[in-house]
Amino acid sequence: MKKIIILCFFLITACQNSKTESSKKDAPPVPVPTDFIQELWYKNSLIYSVDVEVFKDTDGNGYGDFKGITQQLDYLKKLGVDAIWLAPFQPTPNKDDGYDISDFYGIDKNLGTEADFNEFMRQAHQRGIRVLMDLVTNHTSDQHPWFQQAIQNKNSPYRSWYVWSKERPEKWDRGMVFPGVQKDVWTFNKQAGEYYYHRFYESQPDLNMQNPAVLQEMRKVIKYWLDKGISGFRVDAVPFLIEIANADFDPDNPEHQFDMIAQLHQYIQWHKSDAILLGEANVDPKEQEPYFGKDGQGMQTMFNFFANQHLFYALATGEVNLLAKSLEDTKDIPPTAQWAQFLRNHDEIDLGRLSDEERGKIYARMGPDTNMQLYNRGIRRRLAPMLGNRQLIDLAYSLLFSLPGTPVIRYGEEIGMGDDLSLPERMAIRTPMQWSGASNAGFSTSAKTVRPVISQGAYGYQKVNVAQQLADSSSLLNKITNLSRLRKDCPEIGWGQWELIDSGSPNVLAIRYDWEGQSLLILHNFKPDPQKLRFDPEKKNGRTLVSLLDKTESKAENDGKFPIQLRGYGYNWYRLTK
Repeated sequence: MKKIIILCFFLITACQNSKTESSKKDAPPVPVPTDFIQELWYKNSLIYSVDVEVFKDTDGNGYGDFKGITQQLDYLKKLGVDAIWLAPFQPTPNKDDGYDISDFYGIDKNLGTEADFNEFMRQAHQRGIRVLMDLVTNHTSDQHPWFQQAIQNKNSPYRSWYVWSKERPEKWDRGMVFPGVQKDVWTFNKQAGEYYYHRFYESQPDLNMQNPAVLQEMRKVIKYWLDKGISGFRVDAVPFLIEIANADFDPDNPEHQFDMIAQLHQYIQWHKSDAILLGEANVDPKEQEPYFGKDGQGMQTMFNFFANQHLFYALATGEVNLLAKSLEDTKDIPPTAQWAQFLRNHDEIDLGRLSDEERGKIYARMGPDTNMQLYNRGIRRRLAPMLGNRQLIDLAYSLLFSLPGTPVIRYGEEIGMGDDLSLPERMAIRTPMQWSGASNAGFSTSAKTVRPVISQGAYGYQKVNVAQQLADSSSLLNKITNLSRLRKDCPEIGWGQWELIDSGSPNVLAIRYDWEGQSLLILHNFKPDPQKLRFDPEKKNGRTLVSLLDKTESKAENDGKFPIQLRGYGYNWYRLTK
């Protein structure tokens, strides 16, 4: 707690220094101490989301493995990756792509051995890359020994580790996470003679988080992986993890035990001061405070699902007003906290917080066929085929790296991989990584891979792969690598204060950042038509805008406004100088 208070003092001091800079000539910057920068490493980092089983296979069994991802660490380092977020890699029956875990302390045999994992961790740390992992403790696989003992013996201590009801609850078919695919949240188990609760598929019974023994076991799992060198956890389905579930509760309006988040934060920080919680919580901005914690004692980072949905509306329509409002609505977070911004993740693009009309406009532009839509709320496509236009894709990535928060990229998105809509549900965007034009995209030598490699059409591996894009200076891969470097050269985004500026156009988003006397101005044109702008960045001590992309300069005119031109889907990053 003492460190947090001291850190907040330094952050506030730095922000005040930035505010008063206009009245001081050459005032010395207030530095943030190195040890605090180390502990808040996520403020200026790129996180790469990857599923080991579809990344690189080295033993020919058709599954990616830890030896494979270890081989590709130099590739990730060159891309600018600071932290790797691993999808579940523990033993699993694999009914839900590894999220149905049957042993929280092991390594799935298809992905390698414990020694392979340890070597991967050693090699990652040697390159200065941190490793995060999924913390999926809201449920287990129904094959987990805990559940098996629970259903075999009513007097087993593990019986109370799950949530049961003798009678089928009244709202047995409400609150499904996967509507249209999932039929209920209470399923009868013949062996147990009772109904068990599951927010997700019936093969994933929920753990009873009101049981102290379960909470103690969760802490043991966390400590085990922290001791292995893990630098944090992407916490799966946080609202469901902390809900108070029983036979009588309302799944549409559940009660939450938010103190669990603070307890998790404290436990992790006590064991490893720079380890973080990255929360998956698709909540309304009015509900975000207890997830971050009043004094930053909750999730250090959370995915900004709210802004993401409005970002896709802007990409689909060219209108930025709703995106701007969503950024303002999610602005009020603790100074030590950070949003995680993303374009695509491992799930569908969730548009559930938009109106039917707004969602319809995105469907029409990006997912017009019902086979492209999922769960009556989202789109199950990768970014490149959704947007289609390379200029628009470049704009989207420039925006990702320049939004207030930590950028997160899903594997394969950096080369513009496509999707396989013949695969069920979210599997469409979870196909093997495309490394080269060799057989199976260089992913595996096996005749049969864990999922089919995309081999047909414009996004087939023969046309879209890492090797081809590394050799092409104009490729998407090289564009994203350059944006990653640019982002690291602009600490104002991670550490500074930000403000939306009126661009004078309903299609141009303008953000200004201020930190330690430096000002950054970033513009994005969401329309295919060129834009001529004359606007005031509201920073009186700056008379020149210097582009960080092409080094051109724009001088303020007599009225203090800058004339700027942006091409269709154009963008620019500027520093405001005296």
